[in-house]
Amino acid sequence: MKDRRLVVGKIAVGATDGLIFVTLIILTLLAILFHRRVDGWAVLVLKNFAAAGFYLAVLFLGGGSAKTARSFFLRMVGVLVVLIYINLAVDKLQLIFHGRWLDESVLKMEDAVFGVQPTVWLERFISKPLTEWMFFAYVFYIALYPTLSSLIFFRKGGEAAEDFFFTIGLMNIVCDLGFLMYPVAGPLAYIKSQYTVPLEGYLWTSIGEYLRQNWQFVGGTIPSPHCANATVMWLAAYRFYRPAFWALAPVILSLYASTVYCRYHYITDSVTGIAAALLVWALAPTLRNAWNGVIGSFKSPGDSAT
Repeated sequence: MKDRRLVVGKIAVGATDGLIFVTLIILTLLAILFHRRVDGWAVLVLKNFAAAGFYLAVLFLGGGSAKTARSFFLRMVGVLVVLIYINLAVDKLQLIFHGRWLDESVLKMEDAVFGVQPTVWLERFISKPLTEWMFFAYVFYIALYPTLSSLIFFRKGGEAAEDFFFTIGLMNIVCDLGFLMYPVAGPLAYIKSQYTVPLEGYLWTSIGEYLRQNWQFVGGTIPSPHCANATVMWLAAYRFYRPAFWALAPVILSLYASTVYCRYHYITDSVTGIAAALLVWALAPTLRNAWNGVIGSFKSPGDSAT
């Protein structure tokens, strides 16, 4: 599918870009409207403007579409950096609506369904080799975005890459907004005292725990971004390069299990993440068509397709 782009001077704004800018506007308005509940709200607003400025600079430098290897690289990095920023920015906003964590409701539901808390029940299977594999699957996720983006671009071209950028961007933003709608602290923050068996492994376990301690915040739980984004990337592999889909199968399936085994998520978060990914995957083409319809109505002579 080709995007219509709204051209303003040397900057062309496509569907993915519009999605990012609208999200930054929403987060900024929420920080202002609920400023009494947001620590450092003014700083957050300034950071949002800085993020928007950075993204505009990427677009100005040619990162508005993946037409050449250079523009693809700029686009891949620009989209990734701003999506990471948006995820971190949501941290300060998680409790603006409810004012508290809602873990208790998740725990009650899972107890009613399973009769146990799955993340605690899994302790009986913990071993160093299994823990190492689970953390490998969890951390390997980080490499999926640049690797798959590059594979799609160099095998299928800029239009396919843009399709991927929009879908993964939409998926990330759905997760981020979900954190506000239903804030859940997560297993280690809420029921840490129930765990009696430590997660011990080797290299990948150390990397995973380092990332948990230094790069992740309390919350950011429903829907599970790991499960949601991994599902979108796995489906993209199926669409654009089938061998990669089959090669990724053991890692993605292990990643689903790792989110619960490694105590990052309740099983509800992970299932919700997969379900959200399937919904986003189905809706993404319709939303891009809607964008094209809106931009097409402007009838700008500078409109172009990527």
